[in-house]
Amino acid sequence: MSEASLRLRKNYAYFRVNYLAVIAAILAFSLVSHPFSLLLLVGLLASWIFLYLFRPADQPLVIFGRSFTDMETLGILVLFSVVVVFLTSVGSLLISALMVGAVVVGAHGSFRVPEDLFLDEQEPATTGFLSFLGGAATNVAATTAARV
Repeated sequence: MSEASLRLRKNYAYFRVNYLAVIAAILAFSLVSHPFSLLLLVGLLASWIFLYLFRPADQPLVIFGRSFTDMETLGILVLFSVVVVFLTSVGSLLISALMVGAVVVGAHGSFRVPEDLFLDEQEPATTGFLSFLGGAATNVAATTAARV
C-alpha cells in the first residue's frame, strides 16, 4: 500500500496535466451522454452570466416592474444553482463522473511504475507549458557553438 501511494504521488507530479485532461474528458462524455443535464448547466451558466456578470453595476435588475438589488439577485441565483445541482440529476451526474475519473486516475497512478519517467538529478529539469522551446534553444546554441 505504501508503494502504491508513493507511485501515485510520483505519477501525479509527472502526469498532472494528463490526469486533468482524462477527468475533463470523462466529465464531458457524461454530460454529452445526458443532454438534459447539459442543458440545465448551460442555462445555469447563462443565467449567471447575463443576470450577474454582464449586468451594469449601477442599474438594478428589473423583472415585471420589480427592481432587485445585487444581493437579491445573488441570492436568487444561488438558490437557483442549489436547485439545479442538488434537486435534479445534474449533481449526481457530476459527482459520479468525477468519481469515475478519480478511480481511473488513481488506478493508473498507483499501478504505473515511475522509474523510467524522470530525469537524472544531474540534468536540468525544464518544466512548464513552453518548456520545449527552451530545450530547442539550448540545442541550437550547442550546435552553433560546435560548428564555430
